[in-house]
Amino acid sequence: MQLQTLLAALEQPPLALQPSASLQEQEITGLAYDSRKVQAGSLFVAVPGTHTDGRRFLNDAAERGAVVALGEELSVAQSELPLPYITVSNVRIALANLSCSFYGYPAQKLCTIGVTGTDGKTTTSNLISTLLEAAGRPNGLMTTANFKMTGQEWENQSRQSTMETLEIQAFLQRLVQSGGTHAVIESTSHGLELGKVHGCAFDVGVVTNITHEHLDFHKSIDAYRRAKARLFEMLDPQRDKGIGTHPVAILNRDDSSYAVLQPYCQVPILDYGIETPAAVRAVDITMSATKTRFRVILPDAEGIIETQLVGRFNVSNCLAAIATVYSQGVSLADIQRGLASVTGVTGRMEHIDEGQSFSVIVDYAHTPDSLHKIIDTLRPLTTGKLILVFGSAGERDTQKRPVMGGIAARYSDFFVITDEDPRDEDREQILHDIAVGAQAEGSQEGKDFLCIADRTQAIAAAFSRAQAGDTVLLAGKGHEQSIIMGREKIPWDDRRVAREQLRKIL
Repeated sequence: MQLQTLLAALEQPPLALQPSASLQEQEITGLAYDSRKVQAGSLFVAVPGTHTDGRRFLNDAAERGAVVALGEELSVAQSELPLPYITVSNVRIALANLSCSFYGYPAQKLCTIGVTGTDGKTTTSNLISTLLEAAGRPNGLMTTANFKMTGQEWENQSRQSTMETLEIQAFLQRLVQSGGTHAVIESTSHGLELGKVHGCAFDVGVVTNITHEHLDFHKSIDAYRRAKARLFEMLDPQRDKGIGTHPVAILNRDDSSYAVLQPYCQVPILDYGIETPAAVRAVDITMSATKTRFRVILPDAEGIIETQLVGRFNVSNCLAAIATVYSQGVSLADIQRGLASVTGVTGRMEHIDEGQSFSVIVDYAHTPDSLHKIIDTLRPLTTGKLILVFGSAGERDTQKRPVMGGIAARYSDFFVITDEDPRDEDREQILHDIAVGAQAEGSQEGKDFLCIADRTQAIAAAFSRAQAGDTVLLAGKGHEQSIIMGREKIPWDDRRVAREQLRKIL
């Protein structure tokens, strides 16, 4: 694609360096924001990041074959740069514009569904995908845990919940080429704030809930909520892709986010709930250790839903998925069949069984609300003690640490505080911050809980205390395949380590 064609896609024209005629006609073979991925003929987009800045890598990009770069203002003269540099006011929006153009605006050919919220995004996204499949609608899925494309599935090992816009648009193009009709994209507050999903032309916006999280990035709960609201601002009542999509906002009537998000919705709202009268509602809920059953009431139908997913929070996730696909014309029969087929989501309430006499559950719960909910779900299913292993990420929301310590103290029988992803923080200090909240509830270290930074040792310590009928919950890592120490991603899988430790004690 010629450079001039790409630049014509920018929502705001460049601030400086109007490219020469010869440069305008330069064939661009690819886009890259990581200089290590630059190939001959590439346009390098210099995006600033958390720990570094793409503008520092112009020389590397040029050496690898980039023919032009684009980014925000530089403090050096153009003559001192190794390649032509186009200045824009917002490089992230520019990257989105360029990506959409380069890949042929694939979102315009798909029904695109964005799923946001503090907890439950991955489960809800996977449920939506499964229900679409049950209705014969080939789709693609991008979540924290996994990717799917028209029947193919693979794990997300990037440690990014929402990919950069370049990867998203490339994925959507592949989805269109493979015959997909729908795309489900987990849309985090970071992804929304940083413009990663800009250009996705969402037809449906879905929210699970909004609680306490990511204040290290957003600074306040109001700013966090505002970032989530961007998804619903992106829904355009006039958007018509010519493929039979129906713009709609799917809101949780049971959650405080309903009142926050409602003013940002210019498209019809389809709400769901358990506690409150909503257009899509679950009643007559019964749960066991292995399945959940409820009656779903839709605007024009009702029926019995049976699923292997357990917990009241999963009923809410199911309702969000039901409302989403129902809004796009999926029948109740397909919904019932789809939910009956769901066996679980990787790293979400995942049972680990090596023949031990106690239950072991691996879950991604890493916020106060999600930790409380999963403990609340497991408590009535546990005849003995509930033992918890958890931590809190370094260089992330510090305010939630004592809150999570308090929740562990109040609702578990014994717990071990350990590493999650320390990054460059003092790992012992993180454990101390959590322990402060537990001690405020009267828990004593050594008696009611332990602090063991090494996660393998922490899991082993929890297992050594478990007896028949107990439940051990390993929280915070779920599906993740690494643990971040400093700037290094060290291979890690809670499920693998749990199995190894269980085999030792057996």
